[in-house]
Amino acid sequence: MTGKSMRCDSHVHVVGPVETYPQLATRTYLALPAPLEELSRNAAPSGVSRFVIVQPSFYGADNTMLLESLDALGSRGRGVAVIDPARTSKSMLDRYAARGVCGLRLNLYSPMGNSGGRLARDFSAVAAVAGAMGWHVEVIVPIAILAEAGILGHAETTVVIDHYGVYGHSTPDSADGRALLDLVAVPHVWMKLSAPYRVSDDPLNARPDPAWLTAILDRGRERCVWGSDWPHTPGHDAQRGPDVAGIYRPLPYTRLVDDFISALGSDELGRMIMTDNPARLYGFGGLRRPRSTPCNFRIASGCGVDATSSSAKQHRPRRHERKAGLVLGRPTGHSGSRQSACRYVDNAGRPMPAHGEKTP
Repeated sequence: MTGKSMRCDSHVHVVGPVETYPQLATRTYLALPAPLEELSRNAAPSGVSRFVIVQPSFYGADNTMLLESLDALGSRGRGVAVIDPARTSKSMLDRYAARGVCGLRLNLYSPMGNSGGRLARDFSAVAAVAGAMGWHVEVIVPIAILAEAGILGHAETTVVIDHYGVYGHSTPDSADGRALLDLVAVPHVWMKLSAPYRVSDDPLNARPDPAWLTAILDRGRERCVWGSDWPHTPGHDAQRGPDVAGIYRPLPYTRLVDDFISALGSDELGRMIMTDNPARLYGFGGLRRPRSTPCNFRIASGCGVDATSSSAKQHRPRRHERKAGLVLGRPTGHSGSRQSACRYVDNAGRPMPAHGEKTP
């Protein structure tokens, strides 16, 4: 398969019958079945054949449904699991890896997980496990918490941010928006361009916000991946309790793909984000995934990152990074305020644009 047929949906959930796959008693709605077979049928017309299955909040750390789905997908699937770091053995993690798990999820956004003071503590515990396994950590956290979270910027594991950073009503030029974009510019941080309806007042919105899309791509298009968020779980305000079925949003899969490609305005950029980038991040097609201590430049102070941290030290670019042209920038200094963008030059010494500047 080549081109369109190798597209990857980097954010989906698979749900089984509750009688077979129990959901947490503390769930905020009853999730109805959303089988892998239905997902595959919906995605096929858009040429999507690879999937990254992400553990939903209502399954907690019981990854049974996720693992069985990965077994069915074989080489076309990868998984992002949820674990309790204190109760997880190395042998269990090895079994997860053998079945296609390559990341761990930290959810502080859903009503079940939201707690503003937990990010530093919980991220450190999950990142320690992920780093030992050579995995990434996927985080879904409200933008206000992300903006204050220097821990993500100097993490020694690859970090993947869900759903455009869940920016809410923030704009790219707001204080929180600038802080998020500074984080996106750090070379070990990836962004999922997924679920535009989660950052819109329209619960059925399928098209990315132009200002946010442009700003994120300007900062790190080579570290962006696309996801549908299928089966489009209900918003928090539509979750009525553990015994009330949550109604999935009626969004045609093809519309999500077509609106995203249209917003990009470039087939080449679409291939990068839907095929090439996820192949690197998740190791499809035999490509090596990013691993621990991925920063290849020293990070300037003042942009949410501790410049003295171990991950801020330069490291020798890996052979596959050099070959793919993925050796990114290094900062030259900083203008002095938290809201100001970090300044970078590329490996040839050419200045890289700050947020709001156009690429020469």
